[in-house]
Formats: sequence, C-alpha cells, structure tokens
Amino acid sequence: MSYDLLLTGGEVIDPGSGRAGRADVAVRGGRVAAVGAGLAGAGAREVVDVSGRLVLPGLIDLHTHVHPGATYWGVAPDPIAWYTGVTTWVDAGSAGAYTIDALRAAAAGFRVRVPALLNISAIGLTGSTGESRDLRNCDVDLAISAVAANRDLVVGVKVRMDHHTVGEHGLEPLRRAVEVAAACGVPVMVHIGAAPPTVGELLPLMRPGDILTHCASGIAEGVAGKNGVDPALRAAYEAGVIFDLGHGAGGFAFDVLEAQLASGLVPHTVSSDLHARCLYGPVFDLPTTMTKLLAVGLPLHEVVAAATARPARVLDLPSGAGTLAVGARADIAVFAVEEGEFEVVDSHRQRRTARRRFVNEATYVAGRPLPPAIPAEPRPWVPVTDAQRAALRRRTARLRDLFTAPLVGADGLAEQFPRISGTDPSKGG
Repeated sequence: MSYDLLLTGGEVIDPGSGRAGRADVAVRGGRVAAVGAGLAGAGAREVVDVSGRLVLPGLIDLHTHVHPGATYWGVAPDPIAWYTGVTTWVDAGSAGAYTIDALRAAAAGFRVRVPALLNISAIGLTGSTGESRDLRNCDVDLAISAVAANRDLVVGVKVRMDHHTVGEHGLEPLRRAVEVAAACGVPVMVHIGAAPPTVGELLPLMRPGDILTHCASGIAEGVAGKNGVDPALRAAYEAGVIFDLGHGAGGFAFDVLEAQLASGLVPHTVSSDLHARCLYGPVFDLPTTMTKLLAVGLPLHEVVAAATARPARVLDLPSGAGTLAVGARADIAVFAVEEGEFEVVDSHRQRRTARRRFVNEATYVAGRPLPPAIPAEPRPWVPVTDAQRAALRRRTARLRDLFTAPLVGADGLAEQFPRISGTDPSKGG
C-alpha cells in the first residue's frame, strides 16, 4: 500500500489519541493514513527521515488576530505558520456581526484553518480599543443571527473586559456576550486587562467551559497578588472555567504565572494572542510562548497538550483538529527540541531561562508542506523600537543574500537538454 508522504523514525506526541513514542506517520489523500512502526515497507511518494525530532499534530493557537487589512491588530497567518507549526489559528474577536463576512472571505484564502470567535461588538477590532463603549454595537439579537449564519466558521464569542474597551458600561458587554453564547451553545472567551471591572467582578458571570484569556496577566486586578491567588480565581478554576495563557503584548507576567502554578492553577491552554503589535516581540510566535512554559517548569507533554488536544476540545473544533488519529486531516508539525540556555521574556521584560526550546523544522497542512514566506513589515501604527527595526533590516539583508546567491554550482546541475552526439558548435547550425 503506497502513501503520498511518510515521516519515519520521529517521536510522536499526540495527546488527543494518547500516543507517545517512536512511530512512523503515513499520509494519503491529505489525511493521516497510518501511525505505527515499520511503515516504510509500504512505500511512499516522499519519505522524510525525522529521527530525533518531535512529530506533533499541527498546533492550535486558541487566541490570534488574523484579519489584516480590516483590523488594527491583524497579521497574515500563512507566512508565520510555515516556520511555527501552527495550522489552526483561532481568530479571537477581530470580526463582529458587521465584518464577519469579510473575515470569512479572508480565511478562504489561507491554507491554515481559521475558526473564529465573534466579537460581541458588531464593529469588531477595527481600532486599537473601545469597541464596546457604545452599547448599541453590542446588539444581542444581531450577534445571535451572525453566529447562526456562520456555524461553520464561528465557534464562540469574544468580549474584551477592561476600562479602555468598555468605558462606563462595566459588566454589561460580558452579560450580553454570555447571553449570545448561551443562545448559540458556544463558549465565551473573556479578555481581562486594566480594571474596572476587576477579575473578581466578572468571574461570577462566567460559565464552566468559558475561557479566561490572559489568565496570568500582569495588569489585570485580581489574578494574583502579594497574598497569593484570589479565592475567586480558584473557585472559577475549580468550577470549570478554562484558563488560557493568551500572552499578547500585555497579557502575560512570569511572576503571576509562577504564583498561580504554586497554587495548583495550571493553564489549560497556551495561546499567543499573536497580533501586529507583538509579532516582533515579546511574543514572536506560539512555539516561543510554549518554550516560556518549559522555562517555568511545565512538562513538555503538558505543554504540547495545551496547544493541541485541549484547545480542540475547548472549542469543539471539527473532528481531526489537534490530533494525528487515522482519518484526521494531515496537519503535522515537526520540531527539534534544542537544549541549552535560552533567555525568554514576558510582556513586562521579566526574564527567565529555558533549558529547552521548540524549533519548528517542517509544517504540513493536509499533508502538503507550507512553503517559506516572509511576514509583512510592521504597519505604520505598530510601535517598534530602534532595536526591533534594526533587527528587521538585518533579517531582510540576510534573506536577500540567501536568495541572490546561486542555489548550487555547476556540479549541482543537470544538463536538461543534452547536445546531439558529434555536433560541433563551432560550425553553427
């Protein structure tokens, strides 16, 4: 039995199917055809030796913003996915009821999957903040209609709860988001930030299965303090609220996470909150965010589960997302795990040292490798430091040098159109 693609000798970690150990992974027709030992004998159109590498389900980033050209925050996912192993990008509220059709059109042009959380505000994230300051935008009936019309795309509702976004309206945007989610049978993702409202005020409105993103925020009041973890936070965790890391430009602090871990509150999911303002740092990408969890002592298998099987389950994503089970779409991420001392940084320039880090070596979507691509330069409104700008210039120069140099010399070429034997080119025609 021949396969289209065969990855041999890798260390497969697939929390969704409970598999962990050395195995081959075979792909046929864009789907996982077999996982196990000794598959090489069946033959394949392409065989890739991944010995010494991790073979994971394509990563799921539970919190991203991938609607470039229609939102302040958006980035194009494919040029980042190929070097990060992220094959499912959950767009967390870039679009509301007014703009969900545009997100659908954009998502259709991406090779990666882009399920969406509908913003409770119909205008979505066209600007930097403030989408819920006018409650006329938080129209419950309109949002319910938008979810109902897009059930193949929309998997939840997003609401941002900080004083910059809600103004004087306090908890009302959250109440409306929960009403929409309850009517549609989907979870709510709640962004937390600078109070009011405080985390302690909004947690009682959240239901089991709802998602608290930026759970280890350094700016949200009520996630951790000098006296340890707020009892309301523990109560929500024990009641089934999902804690999502949601790194972002300002949503993650090492000391807060460490206090939560010491109290037994381990994030259920790890997401990057990748957007235009943090792509160039401090987030960079999801594997870097996963490395930060290794730096604070979480086991590698726990971190992998938090970026594969768990987010798939939390959002009830289509069958096959976040797993290498036979029959699943062959979204596959191949990683090296490098050992050394690697400095990592949170949203507040706190540093930690990771002894291991994830380095992506290949990303497959439906069994086909994602080709290299270069992420766009920062948009004019994206703040970048002089150091970031200089680093981007160096990267561009290195890429130019790489592509302008001949790929191989004469010895590496084949003569595609050989001359006829005995022809003397000096005598012409």
